[in-house]
Amino acid sequence: MIAEILCIGTEILIGDIVNTNATYISKRLSEHGFDVLYHSVCGDNKIRLEETIKHALTRCDLLVTTGGLGPTYDDISMELCAKALGLNMYTDERVVKQLEGYFSKTGRVMTGNNLKQALVPEGAAVLMNDFGTAPGIAVEKDGKVLVMLPGPPREMKPMLDNQVLPFLSKYTDHVLFSSNVNIFGRGESSVEEKLYDLMTTSKNPTLAPYVNDGEVRVRVTGSGKTENEAKEIVAKTVELVKSTLGKVVYDVDSKSVEHSLVKLLIEKKKTISTCESCTGGLVSAALTEVPGSSEVFGFGICTYANEAKMKLVGVKEETLETFGSVSEQTAIEMAEGIRRLSGSDIALSLTGIAGPGGGSEEKPVGLVYLGVSVGQKKYAKKMLLGQHATRDREYIRKLAVKNALKTAIEEVMEL
Repeated sequence: MIAEILCIGTEILIGDIVNTNATYISKRLSEHGFDVLYHSVCGDNKIRLEETIKHALTRCDLLVTTGGLGPTYDDISMELCAKALGLNMYTDERVVKQLEGYFSKTGRVMTGNNLKQALVPEGAAVLMNDFGTAPGIAVEKDGKVLVMLPGPPREMKPMLDNQVLPFLSKYTDHVLFSSNVNIFGRGESSVEEKLYDLMTTSKNPTLAPYVNDGEVRVRVTGSGKTENEAKEIVAKTVELVKSTLGKVVYDVDSKSVEHSLVKLLIEKKKTISTCESCTGGLVSAALTEVPGSSEVFGFGICTYANEAKMKLVGVKEETLETFGSVSEQTAIEMAEGIRRLSGSDIALSLTGIAGPGGGSEEKPVGLVYLGVSVGQKKYAKKMLLGQHATRDREYIRKLAVKNALKTAIEEVMEL
């Protein structure tokens, strides 16, 4: 069943709010076997909205709208959708009673224009709103299914999950399930080259690569009569993707590299510490964003100045004078020093030139050294992260952090 999502509201068009509704509805409909092929946004204009609704119904079987169901003059969605389907409107007394109860409970006086929200199309299933005033509707007419939901996400989401999806279950005979293979250390084009045959020949499941801030994820989506059947189809291909790509895969269905690292450290009962210069504490910040990180991370410092490197973690003055603060030798001594100070199982350090100034021909902007101290090993990785014109200070530091976290995952896996 082809679906379209139409989000209504001038505030979306002019950028006052982010359209999170379309993202949520797309995900939930896709999971339940609907093919979401179109997203539309239209402002609170009667002529344009009527045209948009009519056009949407020519190319989809299921139209889901959000917004425009309130009590004010510009809330015109319900009447225009009813008109598009050729349905008359009537006042639903259940909605009237709910409105009266809502205002009574909140101690507010209900103005007359609120009764506008009780006007619904004949033959529609009315979706009661437990978190606001505007009800939604679901109706089928001439082979088209129309669902209308309120705009506020806290009202829309429970209505969709608890009322709409059960209503729509009769229109689909399969479900979809997706897993995301998380990759760091290989670009999108390289990932596609490795998986090209699988991507182009596999019909169920399907594979698609996506890029986000230096990471790549491969979404594997399978279709089955039940969720378990779809999961089994996906699981086999996920394992194939992992074995094909190797160590650049750091997890499956992870929210982030830091979430994967903290989870792994907890499982292994290992601890980590950090010493940062150019990243200014961003590795520590990333780790402590993860719930439960206090079990594995208790020590992180920022040694931005050379004096701090010497006094706090014991970097030798000779090392700094001979090789400089941005060097393999300094990174190693920083990592060893913080591990010695904290007593952790693994220690990371970062020192580099994030820019925009401070670079030279020998040490350009984007040069970062990652120091690692774990077990009997101590080493540093040289990274050139500023080789692209769009890579500014923020992006260079973000890539440095992700490289450090991904390296830590590889090391912890071996402990």
